[in-house]
Amino acid sequence: MKPSPSLADRKRQLVVDELTEAALQTLAIKGFDATTVDEITAAAGVSRRTFFRYFASKEDVVVQLLASIGEVMCAELAARPAGETPAVALRHAVAAALADCAGPPATEGRYGGHAEKALRVVQMVMVTPPLLARFLERQAQWQDDLTGQLAARYPGDDLFAALAAGLALNALQVVVRRWALSDGAEDAQALLDRAFRQLSPALTR
Repeated sequence: MKPSPSLADRKRQLVVDELTEAALQTLAIKGFDATTVDEITAAAGVSRRTFFRYFASKEDVVVQLLASIGEVMCAELAARPAGETPAVALRHAVAAALADCAGPPATEGRYGGHAEKALRVVQMVMVTPPLLARFLERQAQWQDDLTGQLAARYPGDDLFAALAAGLALNALQVVVRRWALSDGAEDAQALLDRAFRQLSPALTR
């Protein structure tokens, strides 16, 4: 059973949530380039010092809402039965991450994600080069992590592990982009099912 968060953790999460919401509201009004850290902190009612205690930049305050994707995928992959095929195990791992950021509107994701905020973030990332660059940096790390897990899970072919991780993440990226372009109207999990039906032959060892 996951331990309950401490009082310090809850306070930290409250500040992070306030900063994130303030950033999203300010960025929606002024745009990414025109928004300053001072404006975000003023909207959140905190100091610059507090902001930089939690975030390195205004890019981070936005992209961090999607930061759990890699953690969720790796945790789910590690929990899958040992005898599962790569296609099935990766389908479940990606589905868990997708549920976290693209679950039903007005609900919290499995790992504390917020679908409505995530939708706004993904839409912003798609049209903001600095945010997209930061997101792709994180995705590269997720691919390394998944590759390592797959290599351990299916030993003997490191190339397959790297290719499989890349395919899974590309599927996630395409699905999330389409979900965002539809303004959340398309069923992200149904899109993922279609994507993995196409990818399954390439994930066969």
